[in-house]
Parts: sequence; structure tokens; C-alpha cells
Amino acid sequence: MAANLKTIVSSATQTVEISRDGPTVIIGERINPTGRKVVLQALREGNFDIVRQDAKEQVAAGAAILDVNAGVPGADEPALLQQVMRAVMEVTDVPLCIDTANPKALEAALKSYRGKALVNSVNGEERSLNTVLPLVEEYGAAVIGLCMDDNGIPDTPEKRLAVADKIIERAARLGIDVANVIIDPLALTMGADSKAGWIALRTTELIVREFGVNISMGASNISFGMPDRRYINATFIAMAIHAGLTCPITNPLVPEVAIAILAADLCMGRDDYGMRWIQAYRQRAKETAAQA
Repeated sequence: MAANLKTIVSSATQTVEISRDGPTVIIGERINPTGRKVVLQALREGNFDIVRQDAKEQVAAGAAILDVNAGVPGADEPALLQQVMRAVMEVTDVPLCIDTANPKALEAALKSYRGKALVNSVNGEERSLNTVLPLVEEYGAAVIGLCMDDNGIPDTPEKRLAVADKIIERAARLGIDVANVIIDPLALTMGADSKAGWIALRTTELIVREFGVNISMGASNISFGMPDRRYINATFIAMAIHAGLTCPITNPLVPEVAIAILAADLCMGRDDYGMRWIQAYRQRAKETAAQA
């Protein structure tokens, strides 16, 4: 089995270490107009109040990194993405995960960012490898690699492992340390494929065993189209942490998910004397009493 690697990301004032030796690092997913009409409309109007509020609430709920996406159709994404990043950095100093498929927006964001950013994302497609990885190397960032390539999303864990291998190898050619490559095995909806959860979990196990890299995924995707999504998400994320997930992209404001992450860390021996679990319990009890 490969040694567990440590990935470091930072803002101008905060450093976050991602590894299987420490607590699960939550990447807050909510600053994203995709699927959130209220955010989409606000960004179209140049209103960043909801972005600031989302940033503060997610950090308060336990997010150590914030994913920032400004994919508004028809907008000047390079300019808008930097505006969104500035709005977030006005209210919190946690590191940012720059989420864009636009190379120009990515370069502009990396150029202006103070710290070591996390890039979301590169994949195994030649076009993506040739445009994203050079920017990651130039600006000294870390990057999330998606297990998909020019043939689409592989349908078996072994094929996804092969894509991860390709991404890691191509990054190494450019001098990008393997510790700076976080792999996303892709959590697809079980509403369309009942095997999707198992494939993501098994892929995670294979990648961790082979490379020791950190693992991320858009964990909420697993339940799309299903009822009572929060329970599915909580169960899946706990199982994924056992498989090797270290930095899920998820919504920390969902209590079931946040509690499942804390419980999984406790069960994995990553919460000394259960202090984080006890502290969170006391905070929940205090909030419940205040509402009574």
C-alpha cells in the first residue's frame, strides 16, 4: 500500500493540511450558481451579499476550504470569478478552491490569489491536461483530478483507476508533486445507476492503495433524484471516509452530513479523546436550548 500523502493549501493567513492522518477537511460547496437560482440571479445583478453570507455560514459550520464557482451563462467569467473571490475573502480567510472550466478565468484567478489555491479541476481529457496542468504548475497550486477522459466516465473502478494514473503521470511530467494531486473518483447519482455508490467507493479504495493520494468528490451528487437525500448523503460520506475520502465537497449546513463526518472521524481514530465530537454535541445542545 502506498504511503498516505499530505496536501497543503493556503490563503494569505491560513494553512490547511489534508491527509488521512487528520480530520476530514470539508470543502464547502454552496458558492455555486449551478442549481441555485437565487445565487445565479444575485450574481447576474452584481449582488454579492448571498456569497458573503454563504461563506460565513459554511465556515461557521465547519468548512475549512470554500469552493468558489462563478459559472453564470453569458457573464464575463474571468472578471466575475475574481469579484466572487474578493467577496468571499472580505468575510473569511480560509483557503479557496477555484472551480471553473474556463482556462482564462482560472489563470486570472490564480494570478490574483494570495496563497496556495486548490484548482477544481482537471480530468483525463487531453484538452484539459494540456490547459489546466501547466497553470497548476506555474502558480504552484494543488489540483483535483476527475476520473474521466476523452472516452467519458469509465464504468468500472479499474478503468477509473487508470484515468487517475494518467492524470498523476502527466502532472509528474510537469514537475507537479503527486501530493498536490487530489483525485475525485466521481460520485454519480444512484437514482440513475444503483451501482454508482459502490463504484465510487471501490475506486477510492483502489486509488488510495495504489497512490496514497488524497480523495475528494462532490458527495451530494450520489443522492440526486432520490427522496430523503440527507440520509443517503450522510451514510455515503461516512462510508467514503472509511474508504479513503479526505476532503469531500459538500454542504456543511446539512446537520446529518456534518454529524456523519464527525462520527466517521471519531470511529477512524482521528478525534483524540472524542473532543471534536463532544464540542460539536455541546454546541448543538446550546443551539437547541436557545430555540426552546
